[in-house]
Order: sequence, then structure tokens, then C-alpha cells
Amino acid sequence: MTAHSPHSGHRRRHNRTPLIVAAAAGVLAVTLVAQVALASGERGAAAEQAGARVLAVPPVAGKVRLTATRRVTGVLDGGLTRFTAAGALAGDARQAGRSPLFELADGTVLKNVVLGAPAAGGVRCLGSCTLENVYWEDVGEDAATFVGRSPDAVYTVSGGGAADAAGTVFQFDGAGTLTVRDFAVAGFGELVRSCGDCGAQFRRDVVLENVTATAPGRELVGVNGNFGDTARLSGVTVVDDPGRDIVPCQKFEGVTTGDPAKLDAGPDGVNCLFEESDVTFR
Repeated sequence: MTAHSPHSGHRRRHNRTPLIVAAAAGVLAVTLVAQVALASGERGAAAEQAGARVLAVPPVAGKVRLTATRRVTGVLDGGLTRFTAAGALAGDARQAGRSPLFELADGTVLKNVVLGAPAAGGVRCLGSCTLENVYWEDVGEDAATFVGRSPDAVYTVSGGGAADAAGTVFQFDGAGTLTVRDFAVAGFGELVRSCGDCGAQFRRDVVLENVTATAPGRELVGVNGNFGDTARLSGVTVVDDPGRDIVPCQKFEGVTTGDPAKLDAGPDGVNCLFEESDVTFR
């Protein structure tokens, strides 16, 4: 597979810093112990031993190391197997343009999977897909990228969680509708980003339902107002952000070349479709 090209302005990786986070619901727990182990460079064995502390998931049933992208059709139930990248696929987890661990054909369901460290480019959906109870213990470049070009494409992330994403968790490069529900994230740049500078641009619709986001973080959703993107938020809880630094919905002026411009933020009844009461800070 040819690795996808990084996009300027919203896919740059940043240096990671130790993070101490505890999601109130107990879904995510990122600890200093685990972070020190990961930062030391011993990402394989150390991450495996500290996995339960990096991301609180059900007991892992098995471990698989992938040296090449696994292409999936139909339904893959991982039975809570932990998958990690190895060899050339692993590379530098912070490097842009990493190939994914899983590439999903249109209509594929991936469920009950744990992506350990290094997770390479995570998951790549070529069309409509469902990610059910998928956990990212330590997000690599992105947790998942959605690239289907049909306006009718439907991408669903249901359950699961992600930790330590210095950049984007869900990169929305294609067309259609992405729904993230019953999901927890701790430590992130953007939870969902509509591509700001893709060579081919589309209208993209994002729905967040019952999402818990634990600081630090920058934006829950970034959308391109000039391309008609929408973001609908409900039942969103932001934890450990007393200054309300995490922006629920940030608008940009998307481009096909150059850098997207940051516009206003907040509910506007056009692109950012939610009420203040739909987002709770605690």
C-alpha cells in the first residue's frame, strides 16, 4: 500500500509530554508510569506490560504483531486481541504518512480490537465502515482515517476509546457522515478533523454522541465552513479542563493548496449545530 500523504496545517505531530489523566467513567487512564516507559523508547514490551494503565480495556485475549497492513473485508472480530506494528510497518510512530495496521474495504466491520504501541497509521477506511469497541492505547499518527468519496458513505465509531493522540484522533479526508458515539478520549489535539487542505475537498458531516473527552486537548471537531461541513454534538462531557480551553467546534476555511484559515468557534446554527447545554465541562 502507498502511504497517504500528510496534510499541512492539521496533521503535524508534536512532541509528547508526560500525561496524568483519569477519565471519570474509568474508560481511559493514562498514567505517568506508563508514559515514562513509552518515552524511554521501550514501546514494545513496556507498553505491553503497562497497557492496562495506558488504556483501561477489558482483558486482552491475545497479541499479534503485524509487519504489513492487514486488508479486511466483511467482519473482523478480534476478540480483544492486541495488534501492534513491527518491522518496517512500525517505523517512527510520530512520522507522518505511516501505513495503517488495518485497511478496511467498503462496508467492513472491525470490532473488539486493541491497537497497542506502536500503532503505525491505525485504521484506514476506504468506504463506509464500522469500528465497534476498538481501543487505541497510544495513538500513532492518527487513530483512524476515513477516505471514502461517496457523499452517502457512513462511518461509525461505536464504543471504545483512545489515549495520547498529540495530533488528530479521527482524520476525515473523504466524503459522507462520521458518527462517534459512546467513546472516550484522553490527551488529544483534535478528536475529529475535516481535512483542511486535501487536494479533493467534500462536504463532511460529523456527529458526536455521548463522548467523554479528558484534557489536555485542543478541539473536539474541526470543520470547513466554506465547504458546508456540519458538526452535531450531544451528550458531550469534557473533564479536567477548568479553563475551558478545549473548543467543542472550530470552523476553518478549507483549501486545496496552502494552509486552512481558522475562523470563529462555537454554535452558529449553520456549521456547528449544538446548544451550549450539549457540552458539559466538569
